[in-house]
Amino acid sequence: MAAVGLGLSGCGAITGGSDEVTYLEVPESSLVTLNDFEALDSPEGKIQLVGSFDIPYGTLVWANDDEVAACLLPTSSGSPLTQVGLLFFSSGSLNVVLDRAVGAAEHFEVYDVRATVNGLVWTEANVLQGIWRVYTARIANGGIEGAPVLVEEGDATYDTPMLAVSSKLAFWQVVPKAPNDAGLPSRLMAAAFGIDKTECVYENARRMGTPPYSDVDSITIAPRLDMSTVYYQLTNIDAQSGKVTDSLTLPGGMSPLETGYGKTGFMLSFADIYNYGDGISNLGTYTPVRKPSDGNYSNVKWFGFARTPTAAPAWCGNLLVVKSSYSVCGVDLEAGTYFAIDVDNGADDYGEYLASSGTHGNFVTYANIDHHPIGADAVHACRVKIWNVLT
Repeated sequence: MAAVGLGLSGCGAITGGSDEVTYLEVPESSLVTLNDFEALDSPEGKIQLVGSFDIPYGTLVWANDDEVAACLLPTSSGSPLTQVGLLFFSSGSLNVVLDRAVGAAEHFEVYDVRATVNGLVWTEANVLQGIWRVYTARIANGGIEGAPVLVEEGDATYDTPMLAVSSKLAFWQVVPKAPNDAGLPSRLMAAAFGIDKTECVYENARRMGTPPYSDVDSITIAPRLDMSTVYYQLTNIDAQSGKVTDSLTLPGGMSPLETGYGKTGFMLSFADIYNYGDGISNLGTYTPVRKPSDGNYSNVKWFGFARTPTAAPAWCGNLLVVKSSYSVCGVDLEAGTYFAIDVDNGADDYGEYLASSGTHGNFVTYANIDHHPIGADAVHACRVKIWNVLT
């Protein structure tokens, strides 16, 4: 494994062909679950709803900032398929900042987007030709300032990059397409919004295991160690300096669905059940109850949220916020309590979805609702809710 760019000091991975790896070991006795916690009847007294906004049905929402969320908006026509919007929490205004892909004349469509109050990054793809492009732009006065900047493009040799943001920087992860990925490295790239200078933050000899995770001041990735046995090393990178600040290697053969970083350190989720791994062998979401003071994650208790994971978790105040099968739950690891947020009638089968990632002063959920109550107005909208933590 090679760490390059932005002065990275290395990730602590063992190199030189050795298969001796120090990996996470969590015995069953060191795991606490929802069965050990008190279930609260409601979130009353724990959180409060501070904003609720109805935007076009079918919208996808990503909240990586305390002030704004990026929205991928469907259209009623075949071209463009999607538009990019910014939802501002203070006013509830939804501004369409990109009404079609920059490459629309070449049959490109917008496929993904992330934003902070300072700028946005998005991907465009021409699926017929297998070509993708990554753009960034600055945000000012509720819209794009200046022309979008093309920061990278590629072909079907690589998957369409996955995105992350942190303050004034855009990140994208370039991963070779499986199964023909032998000898092709993965890269985590970065650029300031609206600037055409890019930098390789992290390069890895194998495919990355998860999408990059956005936080206010860091990015978390899951590179695979360059060894015969499959080991994924969760890696937290300071967004400004590019230095690795923390790392954690999972047991061999375990493939995380998502990874992240928060108040108690690393977070991870599995979509599979393993017949080994002791306390972290089940599907679900995991994080330490308290962050290890010595960096040894095997010496602390872990919390396991045993529900099928569909989104990476987030932190807001003292609450770990997790997407359950149908609802979004808040877990107070210190108090040993948890609650579920009610889902509005008519929500899609995924229920309420967690839009936030990272640690923020609020967290954002949304549900696409198609409801026709008797004697009341029908609802056909994506309902975005902003929540604050009270305790």
